[in-house]
Amino acid sequence: MALGDLRIRPARPADVRAIGTLVSPYANERILLAKEWVGYYEAVQEFVVAEATAGSGPDPAGQVIGCGALHVMWQDLAEIRTLAVDRAWRSRGVGHALLTALIDRARELGLRRLFCLTFEVDFFSAHGFTVIEGTPVSPEVYAELLRSHDDGVAEFLDLARVKPNTLGNTRMLLELG
Repeated sequence: MALGDLRIRPARPADVRAIGTLVSPYANERILLAKEWVGYYEAVQEFVVAEATAGSGPDPAGQVIGCGALHVMWQDLAEIRTLAVDRAWRSRGVGHALLTALIDRARELGLRRLFCLTFEVDFFSAHGFTVIEGTPVSPEVYAELLRSHDDGVAEFLDLARVKPNTLGNTRMLLELG
């Protein structure tokens, strides 16, 4: 996908260092969860990246300027994760383009619901997400998800062990049509 000043494409292992660099300032501010390098490499297939095109801004063509991930959690449910945009590129449509690509990817996978845990309520609301309370899964699915070792799933389940990372975040859900 191309959008004027940028191109959205699936992430490659060669992009992992750029993804980590994009996420780092947000992780330092406790806006996003930090990951170990191995976590990024293991999840690279979940990511899409935005890259600058020639003459589009402060970065050279091909520079990764944004990222986001779609993490499938259950048969009908996925989480939007690690949506980050280089601060020099904020308010230029990069986040919207990334989120749109992730929503399209979810539809291609046949998913019906997308979850996010965010401080950016207005941004996600503009894409149809609504604020929710609790965890939108049945008790049976909740019990299955408890078996996951993934911190993002623990965030979704609102487990106490991730509370310091999630305080102040809003739980949101998008029903896909």
